[in-house]
Formats: sequence, C-alpha cells, structure tokens
Amino acid sequence: MSCGQPHETDCSEVLEHLYEYLDREMPDGDRLKFEQHFEECGPCLEKYGLEQAVKKLVKRCCGHDDVPTDLRSKVMGRIELIRAGQAVPEQPVVDPAADPAAPPAQVRGDTAGENLP
Repeated sequence: MSCGQPHETDCSEVLEHLYEYLDREMPDGDRLKFEQHFEECGPCLEKYGLEQAVKKLVKRCCGHDDVPTDLRSKVMGRIELIRAGQAVPEQPVVDPAADPAAPPAQVRGDTAGENLP
C-alpha cells in the first residue's frame, strides 16, 4: 500500500515495522520518523489506527490470560532468530501433548488408525 506521494520514510517500510511501532519496540529516532510519516500519509495513518484498535480489542478480550514463562521464552527466541535472518527450526512452539484440544494421533505422535476404513 502506498499513497503515491514521496515521503522520507517509504510507506512499505512503515507498514513492515508497524507492530514494532505499536509495541514501542523501536528506537525513538525511528518512532519520530514514523510519526512524521503518519502526519503526511492518510492511508498509513488509517492502517495504523486500524491495527491499534485491533490490538486494544485483543488486549481487552484476551489480556487477562497469563502466558507461561517457557512459552514466552520460546516465542521470543524465535523472533530473535527471524530478526537475525537465521533459519527457524520446524518444531512446534507449544508441546502438542500439553494441548487438551489436540487429536489423539497428534498427542501420541503416531498415525494409529490412519488406514482404517
């Protein structure tokens, strides 16, 4: 998405890092560039407002659930690997055996009963 106007900070860069801005996970200098961009660019400001509203809604509806420390560590570790441009191992972040909603074959890790009529 782009408004078609030239900006010091390109729309694609702003949208690519929008959640870092929303979560206050970027340096102050970059935040100032984004704020300037939002003042100049209606489409990006609209997208920012929408994502901010979704974030608030999710927090209101789901913000009371405690995240297990080990899950948070695993997720943060994967985020760091992605940011560093490293390959992310193909393994579940959550242990399927700990998920009561997982189907039995998934929990056991086998394919028992797959060939049944």
